[in-house]
Amino acid sequence: MDMGSMLPNHPPLVIAEQFGTLETLYPGRIDLGLGRAPGSDAATMAAMRRDPHAGVEDFPQRLAELEGFLGDARPEQRVRAVPGQGTRVPIWLLGSSLYSAQLAAHKGLPFAFAAQFAPAQLDEALAIYRRDFRPSEVLAAPYAMVGLPVLAAATDERADYLASTARQKFLGLIRGQRGRARPPVATLDWTPMERAQVEGFLGAAVIGSPATVRDGLERLLERTQADELMINTDTYALEDRLESYRLVAEVWQG
Repeated sequence: MDMGSMLPNHPPLVIAEQFGTLETLYPGRIDLGLGRAPGSDAATMAAMRRDPHAGVEDFPQRLAELEGFLGDARPEQRVRAVPGQGTRVPIWLLGSSLYSAQLAAHKGLPFAFAAQFAPAQLDEALAIYRRDFRPSEVLAAPYAMVGLPVLAAATDERADYLASTARQKFLGLIRGQRGRARPPVATLDWTPMERAQVEGFLGAAVIGSPATVRDGLERLLERTQADELMINTDTYALEDRLESYRLVAEVWQG
């Protein structure tokens, strides 16, 4: 089970104990993904009583502290994570820019790139990660995952129609309008600049019929040489999401 946490939002001891609890309940099934960004807007950070700068600049130090709480206890260690200490929950670094790629390479950790909403630096980040990777006790060689939007339906036209829900979400973010998922629509009322911005968010998206999705995923794997893909399917109706996952599974296994 892969789970993520924005490290600047939480003390390392708290994360160690939370994920240590999960690892104790489900041994060998928990991976911990760590993001450097706060993952929220200024109003949310204020509600969390967070300094907008704290936890970002000192991310490497927080990461080292967390690793200490999840590793074997040291004789001089006064504070221990209970549970958590000694669980060695596998840590991934998450990123949508170059920073986490560089840090993951330096520390010899697996790296996951969030191309599901910020694909612009995907290729450069993976290249830096592989070029600068240093073997560690965790990994002998680079190991990269790519997250990306995937939506499969019976036809290309049906998939493109369903994808308008995700496009409306990003259009709302651009306009500063937050809200619940919206039903799919045949056309969107947007400016050329807004359309370009939305397409930038969804630049790595693979949308279409099963054959189109299979070809798109194969091209992306050939391009990125990713060790794993994590797909995100954003639809208005649950049944459309489940159908998409079913279609992707069928063409991928076939």
